[in-house]
Amino acid sequence: MKGWQIFMHSVRLVLRNLGPALRVSAVLYAVQVAGQVSALYSPIDAGEVPGVAPEGSALGVILAIAAIVASLWIAVGWHRFVLEEEYPHGWLPQWHGATLLRYLWVSIIVGIVVVLGVLLAFIPIVLFLAAAPAIAGIFAFGMIGLGGYLFFRVGVLLPAIAVGQRLGVREAWRATKDADGAIVVLAFIVIGASLVIQAPALLNPDPASIVNVVYTIVTGWFATIIGVSVLTTLYGHYVQGRPID
Repeated sequence: MKGWQIFMHSVRLVLRNLGPALRVSAVLYAVQVAGQVSALYSPIDAGEVPGVAPEGSALGVILAIAAIVASLWIAVGWHRFVLEEEYPHGWLPQWHGATLLRYLWVSIIVGIVVVLGVLLAFIPIVLFLAAAPAIAGIFAFGMIGLGGYLFFRVGVLLPAIAVGQRLGVREAWRATKDADGAIVVLAFIVIGASLVIQAPALLNPDPASIVNVVYTIVTGWFATIIGVSVLTTLYGHYVQGRPID
């Protein structure tokens, strides 16, 4: 099954290159985690408007911006390691500031395409659900799957940006036009794997417990780097013609 092959190839990319994966992402991922931990252990005071003290607001904005930069830096660094064999120097990947800005812009475009696609599909479904509300949950899961499918179809734009190739939405769509079945399967595999990984943390009655936080941090790192690897694999296979084992 091609979708399963793509997913497992992406997982093996990380496991076979665990050292470089940590060097590309560990420090930057810690920056992302800092914001999450800060929010978790510094809950908003509901009696204040806008909800936190000015100092807390400023810190929150700084951490949020730092987390966005870190996530972009991880993605570009890992794409370039896999596709260009660009090894990180020390514990940070090479800095490509202009590429990060383009990556952010294209990420927004990809997000808009996905949202519009899901909304267009949702309009006729709403009319149908009005007559059969009992199956709303099935259609909700289907909409999530559709979002994943659209994201992977056009998401090959992102690795292309990372390696300096200009690829348009139409080119990305054409490059993956023969992969409908594989990408549908891949989308549901990724969604299912995410739910399984998150289940223990979601079921824990104390989300702020040390065990829960550590579990979330560790599994979050694997989810992040494997997610980037899936896009890398799709680009390498369908755009560059690389084999998958």
